[in-house]
Amino acid sequence: MKEEDKLLKRFGTENKFTVPENYFEQLTSEVMDKLPEHESSKFEYKEPTVWERFKPWVYMAAMFIGAALIIRVASYNPNPFEQKESPVAENATEQLISDEYLDYALSQSMLDDYSLYVYLTDANAE
Repeated sequence: MKEEDKLLKRFGTENKFTVPENYFEQLTSEVMDKLPEHESSKFEYKEPTVWERFKPWVYMAAMFIGAALIIRVASYNPNPFEQKESPVAENATEQLISDEYLDYALSQSMLDDYSLYVYLTDANAE
């Protein structure tokens, strides 16, 4: 605070910056006087051509066709009726599971006997 008090005593609290009288009232007229004279250009309306009208629609159609082709190439399947074996099924081996584990798994599955029977018969049908 001591430094601030010294500065206030030395320079005071007055605003040293001033604007000449009527400066802002005369500003616009002075600026307009300094601008060079320039003729206003007339805007010519030009009728758009057929291509300029349809260009956005053609571009949008091309974009959708390109997206469809990319999706088709990415999901290409040479033989759609061929069943693929998953890598999990190739490496699968049969394991013997104890009856205790099966009883616990069946009790936790919340299936009644009939639902379990239907599930197992549908699995064997495939």
